[in-house]
Amino acid sequence: MSKNLKKPQIDFKVLKRILKLLFKDYKWLLIISFTCLLITSAASMASSIFVKKFIDECIKPGTAEGVVDGLELVLPLLLKFTLILVIIYIIGVFTSFLSSRLMVYITQGFLRDIRNKMFTHMETLPIKYFDTHAHGDIMSLYTNDVDTLRELISQSLPSFVSTVVSIIFATAIMLTYSIWLFLVVLGGVVVMTIVAKTIGANSAKYFVQQQKSIGKVEGYIEEMINGEKVIKTFCHEKKAIEEFKVINNAWFNDGYKAHKFANIMMPISGNLGNILYVGIAFLGAMISLHGLSNLTITGYTLLSTGTVVLFLNMCKAFTRSITEFSQQANNIAMGMAGAGRIFNLIDEEKEVDNGYVTLVNAKKNEDGSIVEVEEKTGLYAWRHPHQADGTVTYTELKGDIVLDQVDFSYDGNNLVLQDISIYAHPGQKIALVGATGAGKTTITNLINRFYDIADGKVRYDGININKIKKPDLRRSLGIVLQDTNLFTTTVKENIRYGRLDATDEDIIEAAKIANAYDFITRLPEGFDTMLTGDGANLSQGQRQLLSIARAAVANAPVMILDEATSSIDTRTELLVQRGTDKLMMGKTVFIIAHRLSTVQNANAIMVLDHGKIIERGNHSDLIKAKGIYYQLYTGAFELE
Repeated sequence: MSKNLKKPQIDFKVLKRILKLLFKDYKWLLIISFTCLLITSAASMASSIFVKKFIDECIKPGTAEGVVDGLELVLPLLLKFTLILVIIYIIGVFTSFLSSRLMVYITQGFLRDIRNKMFTHMETLPIKYFDTHAHGDIMSLYTNDVDTLRELISQSLPSFVSTVVSIIFATAIMLTYSIWLFLVVLGGVVVMTIVAKTIGANSAKYFVQQQKSIGKVEGYIEEMINGEKVIKTFCHEKKAIEEFKVINNAWFNDGYKAHKFANIMMPISGNLGNILYVGIAFLGAMISLHGLSNLTITGYTLLSTGTVVLFLNMCKAFTRSITEFSQQANNIAMGMAGAGRIFNLIDEEKEVDNGYVTLVNAKKNEDGSIVEVEEKTGLYAWRHPHQADGTVTYTELKGDIVLDQVDFSYDGNNLVLQDISIYAHPGQKIALVGATGAGKTTITNLINRFYDIADGKVRYDGININKIKKPDLRRSLGIVLQDTNLFTTTVKENIRYGRLDATDEDIIEAAKIANAYDFITRLPEGFDTMLTGDGANLSQGQRQLLSIARAAVANAPVMILDEATSSIDTRTELLVQRGTDKLMMGKTVFIIAHRLSTVQNANAIMVLDHGKIIERGNHSDLIKAKGIYYQLYTGAFELE
């Protein structure tokens, strides 16, 4: 057995949290369900008592008096006991049915709520979380871990309640009729419990490990599906299959070891119960044969025939409860592990946003002052409340971006950007060029505050962006990324992602600006064509044009084009260039490009190397300087 596998412990904090969430929304349904479980267990135990009464008060007296006379003597009592038993069984069936139906509703409702909590919280997490966690592992939380939680709530929790109630009732009944036989049963149950605990602990270790292996397999499969074109392009199928077999075998080994122990638990526990059952029957028969069936000691009847049968039934019920609950030990271990991982996601720190400056609709008075209005005017302003004196000032949204001596590090130790200073005034185009890893995209991530700077200042229209609420900041930015993400909805709705309140006319105009209108109208259903699989039925250039149209409909004063034309052919690039020229008119634009032909008309070009700006100027100045940019432009030096 692997020494790296720790013996799983019931995390009572996790259990307490699960119960707290359950009782918060389903308190009365749980109370009714558990009450029904109690009644069901009581009905089952009560039936054994009446079987004893049948034997001791009907069958034995009737036999002693003769068949005819005995029947007349005990018939009223027999009918009475039969009627009571029928009523008890009917009640038991009804409460069992009601409890099961309620637990199905509670379980599915709780899982719906927990998934809502997970997804809602996930949407508040910073980009850093998704950069540092495998997407397949995150998906595993919503599938496998939620499913283990389902088994915990729907099976293990009711089983635990039913077991406890059954043990309490069985103990009370056995103590009432014979403390001596109860001690015999108790001894057998202790042995069963020790065996179940030993086997269950070994099994639970691997069930927990199995959950981790599932996450790795799902993560690998997702990665391979996303990269299937690359795999086939480079004939990497054989290597991918070998790698998959390794992690799949790890899952097999963990699953085999887990179920190897789990599958022998039931037969062992069941047979130990059978041995105990035989022992009770043998002991009762021996006492009965020696004429001690009605002997009493200190008020306890040692044994009657009915008592022996009662104890046989109690023994079965007692051991069955222990066996069933021991079977749930694996579900409990997996459920706790799954719930722990789910709560880890829910407990992840949200994206911090201490901003208080907001973006509002505004208009200008005749004197040039800006005031806030409810209706849309096409003019936006930053609403800046000042805590010192309680006043509020309004600054027109223009798109003036300043990075002043900015340092940044992803891990807090190694600087990715050093002493970056960029001044982008409204209407200017700033180009960022440099080799992969030079820090180009990182700069744009700082502007939209996907990450926060370590030192220096970033100002937007003269306001420190740390003071601006992140949603308002990002609403003022239009971004076209190198990696286009299209969603499973219509072309129209994919473009509308840029501005959710955009009208159909706005969307059509944005498509025309991006030069996407022609190809969209040639699609089977035009703007209402459904896209699936991240727009797999479109060419890479068409997907990028939709991304540009999405940015166009946002009509933000600041545009960030992160290698937006890197996946577009030369002809399409010319179309995009015309569209983006119109789109960028009067806006502050940051362009990241490997194709230097797209940045020649930029107002300023920043050449980055290892997180530092090593050259800056316009195209003509940099060509004259004959530095790194000149070498890049003439092909003497490659970006990569």
